[in-house]
Amino acid sequence: MSAPTVYDVAERSGVSIATVSRVYRNPDSVRAQTRDRVLEAARSLGYVPSGNARGLASRTTGVLGLCFPDYADPDAETDAEAEADAEADDSAVMLYSDQIIRGMERAARRHGYALLIAASLAGGPESLVAKVAGRVDGFAVLARTVPTEDLEVISRRLPVVMLAGPREIDHLDHIEVANSDGERELARHLIRDHGLRRLAFVGGLRESPDAEARFRGYQEACREAGLPVADEPDLRAEMMTQAEGERTTDALLDRAAVHERPQAILFANDQMAIGALHALERRGVRVPEDIAVTGFDGIPMSRIVRPSLTTVRQPMRRLGEEAVELLIQRLADPTRDPVSLMLPVSLTHRASCGCP
Repeated sequence: MSAPTVYDVAERSGVSIATVSRVYRNPDSVRAQTRDRVLEAARSLGYVPSGNARGLASRTTGVLGLCFPDYADPDAETDAEAEADAEADDSAVMLYSDQIIRGMERAARRHGYALLIAASLAGGPESLVAKVAGRVDGFAVLARTVPTEDLEVISRRLPVVMLAGPREIDHLDHIEVANSDGERELARHLIRDHGLRRLAFVGGLRESPDAEARFRGYQEACREAGLPVADEPDLRAEMMTQAEGERTTDALLDRAAVHERPQAILFANDQMAIGALHALERRGVRVPEDIAVTGFDGIPMSRIVRPSLTTVRQPMRRLGEEAVELLIQRLADPTRDPVSLMLPVSLTHRASCGCP
């Protein structure tokens, strides 16, 4: 079956070829009603706009793609630069996305592929897919970065691997980490080993599948210990950054005038937890003597902050490496059954919870 062309889309949507081209090159120049009609026709046909369509069809681009929102944390970059100068440790600035990209790059190079990264949502998911899908032999995409209907279209033409979060499309290969298990073990450690009973959880937006899975693990540990089980995190952060960690910590401390102060704050990622350490120091609250603090991810910066951060370490580089391996296997055998991998995590005990 030959790949659909721009002519097919034009015929299906009842517009000219030039209009179809403008929808993808300059969407604001086309009326919304017409633009929606063209995009719907493209979806139904499985059309992928690209100047490299012939290469895409024959799998000859020699490039793999990664669709990733830009998780840059300006606070982390500034602080990490100072830390790196002091510690002579360049790896300290590596955040979650950086580690996955590094893993993908290494694995792709081993197989003779280059890596094309679309690490921004500027222009919307439609433009993100258009930038990457037509220029690569296969691509990995972070869960809920790209609408499911767009992934369905793209996956008809090239291999797609879903990274993190729940498996949204059954016929796609999928990799996630044991987020719920890791957070459950972390909360158990605080409750059983340190005797802490008043816990607070700071999560992300509901749209973040990893953060939601971590909150479920926290709920399970509280339920097992006979502690109150909240339906919602104590606070949600709009962006899981250091600045949001500081803001939410200040908000929790301000509540202490009315409610009893928590003995521990569990954050859905390390970046927020590091921001919390700054806020607590600024307000004269000792960690862990007054409040224990924990994170999740195991980014390199977590080991050099003071006190060093207790966290759940996930295999971020391996996540990227496994994504490449699944893409390579799918390219070699497009008809094989879809694979779903669950990668294990490990608890790292450090000073921020009171461990030696």
